[in-house]
Amino acid sequence: MQMLRPLADKLDLSDQPAASIPPHFPLDRGLASTIQAMYANRRDERRMRETYYLIGLTDCMINQINPVLRTDLLRAVYKKVFAMKADFNIHWHGSLDQVLLPIDSRFYNEGAYRSAIRQAVTLKDLYRTIREGTETMFDILSREYVFLCPSVGG
Repeated sequence: MQMLRPLADKLDLSDQPAASIPPHFPLDRGLASTIQAMYANRRDERRMRETYYLIGLTDCMINQINPVLRTDLLRAVYKKVFAMKADFNIHWHGSLDQVLLPIDSRFYNEGAYRSAIRQAVTLKDLYRTIREGTETMFDILSREYVFLCPSVGG
Protein backbone atom coordinates (compact mmCIF):
# COMPACT_ATOMS: atom_id res chain seq x y z
CA MET A 1 0.00 0.00 0.00
CA GLN A 2 1.02 3.60 -0.54
CA MET A 3 0.39 6.01 2.32
CA LEU A 4 1.17 9.61 3.13
CA ARG A 5 4.16 9.92 5.46
CA PRO A 6 2.30 11.67 8.31
CA LEU A 7 -0.32 8.90 8.36
CA ALA A 8 2.29 6.14 8.21
CA ASP A 9 4.20 7.72 11.09
CA LYS A 10 1.13 7.14 13.28
CA LEU A 11 0.93 3.42 12.48
CA ASP A 12 1.82 0.93 15.15
CA LEU A 13 3.99 -1.59 13.32
CA SER A 14 4.28 -3.96 16.26
CA ASP A 15 3.30 -7.59 15.98
CA GLN A 16 -0.29 -6.78 16.94
CA PRO A 17 -2.81 -6.54 14.08
CA ALA A 18 -3.76 -2.96 13.29
CA ALA A 19 -7.21 -1.97 14.52
CA SER A 20 -7.65 0.19 11.45
CA ILE A 21 -5.51 1.28 8.55
CA PRO A 22 -5.36 5.00 7.74
CA PRO A 23 -6.37 6.17 4.25
CA HIS A 24 -4.03 4.72 1.64
CA PHE A 25 -3.78 3.63 -1.97
CA PRO A 26 -3.83 -0.15 -2.47
CA LEU A 27 -1.15 -1.16 -4.95
CA ASP A 28 -2.69 -4.05 -6.83
CA ARG A 29 -2.99 -5.17 -10.46
CA GLY A 30 -0.63 -3.09 -12.64
CA LEU A 31 0.46 -1.02 -9.65
CA ALA A 32 1.74 -4.15 -7.88
CA SER A 33 4.15 -4.78 -10.74
CA THR A 34 5.15 -1.10 -10.74
CA ILE A 35 6.06 -1.04 -7.06
CA GLN A 36 7.89 -4.37 -7.36
CA ALA A 37 10.02 -2.91 -10.16
CA MET A 38 10.75 0.19 -8.09
CA TYR A 39 11.58 -1.92 -5.03
CA ALA A 40 13.96 -4.12 -7.02
CA ASN A 41 16.06 -1.00 -7.76
CA ARG A 42 15.72 0.61 -4.32
CA ARG A 43 19.48 0.81 -3.75
CA ASP A 44 20.13 2.81 -6.93
CA GLU A 45 18.20 6.06 -7.26
CA ARG A 46 19.27 6.56 -10.90
CA ARG A 47 17.87 3.14 -11.85
CA MET A 48 14.70 3.84 -9.90
CA ARG A 49 14.23 7.10 -11.81
CA GLU A 50 14.86 5.33 -15.12
CA THR A 51 12.41 2.63 -14.08
CA TYR A 52 9.78 5.28 -13.36
CA TYR A 53 10.48 6.89 -16.73
CA LEU A 54 9.87 3.48 -18.34
CA ILE A 55 6.63 3.27 -16.38
CA GLY A 56 5.67 6.70 -17.74
CA LEU A 57 6.42 5.57 -21.30
CA THR A 58 4.35 2.43 -20.77
CA ASP A 59 1.48 4.48 -19.39
CA CYS A 60 1.68 6.74 -22.44
CA MET A 61 1.44 3.80 -24.83
CA ILE A 62 -1.53 2.19 -23.14
CA ASN A 63 -3.47 5.02 -21.52
CA GLN A 64 -2.77 8.24 -23.43
CA ILE A 65 -3.81 9.88 -26.65
CA ASN A 66 -1.17 11.69 -28.66
CA PRO A 67 -0.98 12.38 -32.40
CA VAL A 68 2.65 11.17 -32.51
CA LEU A 69 1.48 7.73 -31.38
CA ARG A 70 -0.79 7.53 -34.43
CA THR A 71 2.17 7.62 -36.80
CA ASP A 72 5.02 5.29 -37.67
CA LEU A 73 6.89 6.80 -34.72
CA LEU A 74 4.85 4.49 -32.48
CA ARG A 75 7.26 1.74 -33.52
CA ALA A 76 10.18 3.72 -32.05
CA VAL A 77 8.33 4.11 -28.75
CA TYR A 78 7.58 0.37 -28.63
CA LYS A 79 11.21 -0.47 -29.36
CA LYS A 80 12.41 1.87 -26.62
CA VAL A 81 9.93 0.49 -24.08
CA PHE A 82 10.68 -3.15 -24.84
CA ALA A 83 14.45 -2.53 -24.76
CA MET A 84 14.13 -0.80 -21.37
CA LYS A 85 11.84 -3.56 -20.05
CA ALA A 86 14.47 -6.13 -21.00
CA ASP A 87 17.29 -4.05 -19.52
CA PHE A 88 15.46 -3.56 -16.21
CA ASN A 89 13.84 -7.03 -16.25
CA ILE A 90 10.37 -5.59 -15.67
CA HIS A 91 7.17 -7.45 -16.42
CA TRP A 92 3.66 -6.28 -15.69
CA HIS A 93 1.05 -8.84 -14.74
CA GLY A 94 -2.69 -8.42 -14.68
CA SER A 95 -4.57 -5.31 -15.67
CA LEU A 96 -2.53 -2.39 -16.96
CA ASP A 97 -5.26 0.19 -16.52
CA GLN A 98 -2.98 2.06 -14.11
CA VAL A 99 0.79 1.75 -13.91
CA LEU A 100 1.84 5.20 -12.63
CA LEU A 101 1.67 5.36 -8.85
CA PRO A 102 -1.20 7.48 -7.54
CA ILE A 103 -0.40 10.96 -6.22
CA ASP A 104 -2.83 13.17 -4.32
CA SER A 105 -3.95 16.12 -6.45
CA ARG A 106 -2.66 18.63 -3.88
CA PHE A 107 0.88 17.51 -4.74
CA TYR A 108 0.64 16.95 -8.50
CA ASN A 109 -1.72 17.99 -11.28
CA GLU A 110 -2.15 14.78 -13.26
CA GLY A 111 -4.58 16.51 -15.63
CA ALA A 112 -1.93 19.05 -16.64
CA TYR A 113 0.58 16.24 -17.20
CA ARG A 114 -1.84 14.30 -19.40
CA SER A 115 -2.70 17.48 -21.30
CA ALA A 116 1.00 18.14 -21.94
CA ILE A 117 1.33 14.60 -23.31
CA ARG A 118 -1.62 15.17 -25.65
CA GLN A 119 -0.07 18.42 -26.88
CA ALA A 120 3.43 17.08 -27.61
CA VAL A 121 3.89 17.40 -31.38
CA THR A 122 7.18 15.57 -31.87
CA LEU A 123 8.61 12.38 -30.43
CA LYS A 124 11.34 14.45 -28.77
CA ASP A 125 8.66 16.62 -27.10
CA LEU A 126 6.78 13.52 -25.99
CA TYR A 127 9.89 11.94 -24.43
CA ARG A 128 10.80 15.25 -22.73
CA THR A 129 7.29 15.68 -21.33
CA ILE A 130 7.25 12.16 -19.93
CA ARG A 131 10.78 12.55 -18.52
CA GLU A 132 9.95 15.84 -16.79
CA GLY A 133 6.64 14.48 -15.49
CA THR A 134 8.05 11.25 -14.13
CA GLU A 135 11.00 13.05 -12.52
CA THR A 136 8.59 15.39 -10.72
CA MET A 137 6.34 12.48 -9.73
CA PHE A 138 9.33 10.51 -8.42
CA ASP A 139 10.42 13.47 -6.27
CA ILE A 140 6.91 13.84 -4.83
CA LEU A 141 6.54 10.11 -4.22
CA SER A 142 9.86 9.92 -2.38
CA ARG A 143 9.14 13.02 -0.30
CA GLU A 144 5.45 12.56 0.56
CA TYR A 145 4.74 8.81 0.64
CA VAL A 146 5.84 5.57 2.20
CA PHE A 147 5.19 2.12 0.80
CA LEU A 148 4.14 -0.70 3.09
CA CYS A 149 3.70 -4.39 2.56
CA PRO A 150 1.63 -5.87 5.38
CA SER A 151 2.93 -9.24 6.42
CA VAL A 152 1.17 -12.20 4.95
CA GLY A 153 -0.06 -14.75 7.46
CA GLY A 154 0.71 -12.63 10.52
